[in-house]
Amino acid sequence: MNGNDMKAIEVATPKRTKEIIAKYGFSFKKSLGQNFLIDQNILHKIVNAAGLDKTKGALEIGPGIGALTQHLAAAAGAVTAIEIDNRLIPILGDILAGEEHVKVVHGDVLKLDLKKLFKEQFPDVTGISVVANLPYYVTTPILMKLLEERLPLENIVVMIQKEVAERMAAKPGGKEYGSLSVAVQYYCEPSLVCIVPHTVFIPQPNVDSAVIKLAVREKPPVDVEDEAHFFRIVQASFAQRRKTLANNLTAFVGKERREEMTQLLISCDIDPVRRGETLSLDEFARISRAFLAAGWRG
Repeated sequence: MNGNDMKAIEVATPKRTKEIIAKYGFSFKKSLGQNFLIDQNILHKIVNAAGLDKTKGALEIGPGIGALTQHLAAAAGAVTAIEIDNRLIPILGDILAGEEHVKVVHGDVLKLDLKKLFKEQFPDVTGISVVANLPYYVTTPILMKLLEERLPLENIVVMIQKEVAERMAAKPGGKEYGSLSVAVQYYCEPSLVCIVPHTVFIPQPNVDSAVIKLAVREKPPVDVEDEAHFFRIVQASFAQRRKTLANNLTAFVGKERREEMTQLLISCDIDPVRRGETLSLDEFARISRAFLAAGWRG
């Protein structure tokens, strides 16, 4: 069976995936969080959620043996896949043979200069989306790198651990809502696309996954003078979830300022006995602006 024969057949089936693994003598590395998707319907949902067409580009992180990459190649005008495992590079070369608009980059996405990569790989597209099945162990670092670097992205559509996806999309007041919810929603509008059972992977992970779409905002929904300070306030507010906002923020401003800080929260129309998980982005922004005006940077 040559590369062209392999490319002509969809990768994401149990039989096909096992054939490829056997052909190349591939062994999974737990340290890289490798789980190959074997369900075509899930792949269709992922690609459809990204809203791709031939004028747009797609960046895939961790393509594995190319199951999702095949679908991206059919939908987008330019595709770049970043793969950290050099053992997968020749496999991807065979699977994607003849797809001239698909490039595979060997590297660690957390260490790459993505702004430079975007300029090199997507010079002629009208919009770029990240579409990927992310390893659980690096989900948050990868997403925060994508968002904090202000890359020219339209959407981020990723399959991640179900509980993490639910935290990203959570609204104030629920137990899932936390600093990750605030960070993601500051940059994006999140929506859950579908739940993915652990049974549709080889090997099967221990937990279910979810596909989440993050529509990247043109600008944040709240007015923040100092983003780093805003996120320090958010982190401090969730430091100990059972504690009140006043107690958590006392550690931020210092015990000697507790009474003054309590009055400042009241002046922001925020009850000091509330907990961090009840606050909206706008309320966190109000606190951040007030603390900055008082000279409290933490």
